[in-house]
Amino acid sequence: MSKIHVLLKKEELDNERLDGKVVVVLDILFATSSIVAAFAHGVASVIPALDGAAAQAEAHKHAVGSTVLSGELNAETLPGFVHPTPLALLREEIAGRTLIYSTTNGTVALQKSRGAAHIYAAALLNGAAVVEHIARTHPGNTVLLVCSGSADNFNLEDFYGAGYLVSLFRHAGGDYDFSDAALAAELLHNQCDAEDCLRSARVGRMMLARQLDQEIHFVAQKSCYAVIPKLAEDGCLRIV
Repeated sequence: MSKIHVLLKKEELDNERLDGKVVVVLDILFATSSIVAAFAHGVASVIPALDGAAAQAEAHKHAVGSTVLSGELNAETLPGFVHPTPLALLREEIAGRTLIYSTTNGTVALQKSRGAAHIYAAALLNGAAVVEHIARTHPGNTVLLVCSGSADNFNLEDFYGAGYLVSLFRHAGGDYDFSDAALAAELLHNQCDAEDCLRSARVGRMMLARQLDQEIHFVAQKSCYAVIPKLAEDGCLRIV
C-alpha cells in the first residue's frame, strides 16, 4: 500500500525523512506550471536555481545563446531575466534550449526535495500524466505532494493542485492510504472550479491586479500536456 500525503508548504520538507519517497512539487502560480508548459513547447531541460545569482552563475557554464534565463524574487521579475509565467516564456524562443529558472518558492522546493528517491514537477496542466507514471513505476512508495507555498505560508492554489492529484490517485487503480491532509485537499478540489479557486487565492488576486488574468486562465487547464519532468541527480529537470 502506498501512502499519499500532502505537505502544506515547502518548509515542512525540513522535518521529513525523504529516503525512498516520491516527491511531487507543486507551484501552480507559477513555477511548476511554467516548467511544464516550457517542456510541452520543446525546451530541452530546466535547471531550477535557488536564486538569481545561482541562475546567472549556471548560465556562464553554457554556450552563449543556448540558455534562457527566467525568474523572479518576491513576485518581481529579476533584472535581465524573462518574466517567469508560462505565456511569457512561450513567447520566447525556448525550443531546444536550456531554461535556467529561479523563483522564490517553486525552485526552492525542488532543491529542498533532493534527498528523495524520485522528484517530479507537476501542475494542473500535467496532473494525469504524472499520477499515471507514479502509479505505474513506483508502486508501494510513499508519495509526498509538496505545496510550495509562499515564504513559509500556505497557498490555496497549491493545495487545490494537490487535491487534483489526490483525486487522480484515487482513480488510478492502486492501493492507497490517504492522509488527512490529502483528504482535505481532495475535498477542496472536488467542491471548487479550478479557475475560480486560483483567482480567489492571495497570489491569484495579486496576479489579477497585474493584469495577468490570461496566465491564470492558462494554468487552470487540467491534464492538457503529457510531459513528466523529473529531477535528475545532476540537478536538472528532464522529461521521462
